[in-house]
Amino acid sequence: MLKFCSLYSGSSGNSLFIENNDTKILVDAGVSCKKIIDALDHININPSDIDAILVTHEHTDHIQSVGTFSKKFDIPVYANEKTWNAIPKEIEKIGEKNICTFKTAEDFVIGNLVIHPFKTPHDAVESCGFTVSDGKTKMSIATDLGHVTPEINNCLKGSKFILLESNYEPEVLRICSYPSSLKSRISGPNGHLSNNLAGQTISSLIESGLATVMLGHLSKESNFPEMAYETVLSELEARKFKRGTIDLSVASRFEPSNLIEIK
Repeated sequence: MLKFCSLYSGSSGNSLFIENNDTKILVDAGVSCKKIIDALDHININPSDIDAILVTHEHTDHIQSVGTFSKKFDIPVYANEKTWNAIPKEIEKIGEKNICTFKTAEDFVIGNLVIHPFKTPHDAVESCGFTVSDGKTKMSIATDLGHVTPEINNCLKGSKFILLESNYEPEVLRICSYPSSLKSRISGPNGHLSNNLAGQTISSLIESGLATVMLGHLSKESNFPEMAYETVLSELEARKFKRGTIDLSVASRFEPSNLIEIK
């Protein structure tokens, strides 16, 4: 059985936890090392038991403490080559044996988990999301994507659980205090996913077995948890899916979620 916890998720910092039996991994370490330790303690996980850290891309809200955490607990870090080249200061902190490189779109294995990294359209050198499978159950992480490509949709199919970006509400983004250049970046094809597009994406995946979704990576300035939640439900209803068709929640930027069992 796979288990998932969003330790922190939002434009101010991201770190996610996944486990199955005796394999435990983090996806990103975009908050302080102390915050990650505290969040893991909240779900009764010893940081020393983490088997690996996966890195989606080089932006600070995803790699802030990856080097420090790896060094402190002697944990391997997995990233693609272009991402490694973009984070030289973090490499300096990580022992050579813990620098692990994967190729985007090629499976790799950590413990008893099969990881598939897929490319996401984002303004990073080679941003990616991940599907994770224990051979029986599949889940996915998909954030920092300006739009959902057919390739991403195919990767997400068959997932029982998805942590999916629902970053901004277009009208709130339009009137918020961000400069126009940042607004264009966020809403552009290599920016972030809107609430509406998150709902449309979820709708397209329900018939492939999707049962549980956690909306993540919400913007502090151009979104609200309640708005993301209701907009996604409205998109589902517009496509004739009743409320309750999926178990929907919103990840907090401030504290860990419950530890979710994915069967």
